[in-house]
Amino acid sequence: MRKKPVVAVVGRPNVGKSTIFNRIIGDRLAIVEDKPGVTRDRIYSYAEWLNIEFNLIDTGGIDLGDEPLLKQMRQQAEIAIDEADVIIFMVNGREGITAADEEVAQILFRSKKPVVLAVNKIDNPERMSEVYEFYSLGFGEPVPISGAHGLGLGDMLDEVIKHFPKDEIDDYDESTIKFSLIGRPNVGKSSLVNAIVGKERAIVSDIAGTTRDAIDAKFTRDGQEYVIIDTAGMRKKGKVYESTEKYSVLRALKAIDRSDVVLVVLNAEEGIIEQDKKIAGYAHEAGRAVLIVVNKWDAIEKDDKTLREFEQKIRDHFLFLDYAPIVFVSAQTKQRLHTLMPMINTVAENHAMRVKTNVLNDVVMDAVMMNPTPTDKGRRLKINYVTQVAIKPPTFVLFVNDPELLHFSYKRFIENRIREAFGFKGTPIRIIARRKNE
Repeated sequence: MRKKPVVAVVGRPNVGKSTIFNRIIGDRLAIVEDKPGVTRDRIYSYAEWLNIEFNLIDTGGIDLGDEPLLKQMRQQAEIAIDEADVIIFMVNGREGITAADEEVAQILFRSKKPVVLAVNKIDNPERMSEVYEFYSLGFGEPVPISGAHGLGLGDMLDEVIKHFPKDEIDDYDESTIKFSLIGRPNVGKSSLVNAIVGKERAIVSDIAGTTRDAIDAKFTRDGQEYVIIDTAGMRKKGKVYESTEKYSVLRALKAIDRSDVVLVVLNAEEGIIEQDKKIAGYAHEAGRAVLIVVNKWDAIEKDDKTLREFEQKIRDHFLFLDYAPIVFVSAQTKQRLHTLMPMINTVAENHAMRVKTNVLNDVVMDAVMMNPTPTDKGRRLKINYVTQVAIKPPTFVLFVNDPELLHFSYKRFIENRIREAFGFKGTPIRIIARRKNE
């Protein structure tokens, strides 16, 4: 599995970082997520250029509360340096070099990371002369761009992808189940890792992953090999990371990208907060198998309704994860811990499941007979044929007369019929409509 490079957009306030972020990702979030309940105020997203996928971070979206502006900028730059493979350093061409630009430049220069200098607001040829003074920042040739008009972004991204690490691949066997634990600080991720590995601790090797400074824990149980991805990220501490929970999301990105299964860990004592939804939303968007793990269940006073009520609360908050099983455990007392590994195996298996084409077509055509396809302006959707084109996650293509006629609600209906027939517990499934060549 190739790891996606991480690109961070850095610069002082009001240079247009968020505009550029939105331009690069386009309407990708709207395309990827058509289920209710996923939060939209992202500071990170998938992006793609010349068929190369990467993760993009907008440091301008990282709010550090009451910190003085200069300190905020410094910390935003530091986090970008820490997490990114390549940095886009944005400056404002109309305003020239400011003291704040020089401050950010110094931090980036010391990092030794690849930096692409983008001079924004150069929206016509007459302004090109304003670019030259930025050579003095020491990052080579500045790239003139205009976020407002979308000019020069291709040239900038050409430079960015030149600096990507060469095809880093996780060196694990295809049969190894790779999983990660994600969640806010203090939900008990490290304790869970120790509890999962338990008596196998002696044979666990903490090995460096392909991602810089990631530590993976590898172990075998009942003949199945597992890797817990990036246990170093769980233990990451420090003022910058603790000053805002958004940083824990940034760290989770890489772990999710390298995982087959993502365990979204909630703290039973604290309940569910918005931050949990953001982290889980990324795992869903990435197409990973998902298991929701409620830790510290021993600390809750319970009656015969407690578990069912907590489960319902999770379902209400995580509408987009309606396929994800929920497991209640306690890392401390080992309560229900024995249920975890079998569930990881099940969702990993479903994530990699292939369905025979003839059986799949029988199920979909039966569904269409039960609930005929919709019409739009007198035209009816016609589904000619269905095939599975990918796994991890299972992805299906419907060949139809007109993809525009496949409305969201009917796509959900087809998805539900497929799930009823084949299970797919714990994994998202993707359904794509393509025009059948007449």
